[in-house]
Amino acid sequence: MLVIELAGAVPRAVIQRLRDLLVRSSARFKEKRVGKYDLNIRVESLGISETGAVCGSRPVLGSVMGPGTGDESVFEAEHADEVDQESLIGFTPTHAVDVAAFCNRSVDHVVTALLTAALIDVGGGVVNAELREDQVPMVAGLPGVIATTTGPWPAACGSAEFLRARAQQPGFRLLK
Repeated sequence: MLVIELAGAVPRAVIQRLRDLLVRSSARFKEKRVGKYDLNIRVESLGISETGAVCGSRPVLGSVMGPGTGDESVFEAEHADEVDQESLIGFTPTHAVDVAAFCNRSVDHVVTALLTAALIDVGGGVVNAELREDQVPMVAGLPGVIATTTGPWPAACGSAEFLRARAQQPGFRLLK
């Protein structure tokens, strides 16, 4: 799972552009509410070459959340124990977009990273990617990294460029 941190509410026009991207990228698209999507993302729509071992689409859930947007309690729970985000990324998040894969194959990790990067390209924001302790030094020098944290919940905060670079690393895996 990856989280895109946002400095404010997502305007309806941006939600529509995000929705359009998801419709174009999906073999199956189900809108549970405005800003919450149950998807099967076509791997080729993200530039991932399909091989015989890779299914043509992967299950993903995307959800815009925060005050007035839905899933407010999830947003609050996810951000309750966060370190001071403003000092790390330049703002205190008020809203977020979660992107979660429903499977755990290597391709699912890449799909999650590249889909999240595409969503950042459309809607802005900063990704917050949890890491294992041993991954912090591996990502610190990647392009698009804004900040890394250590401690009880190591993470890297960065841009779409960071996610694309991270997804190309050998053995790439997301923490969750």
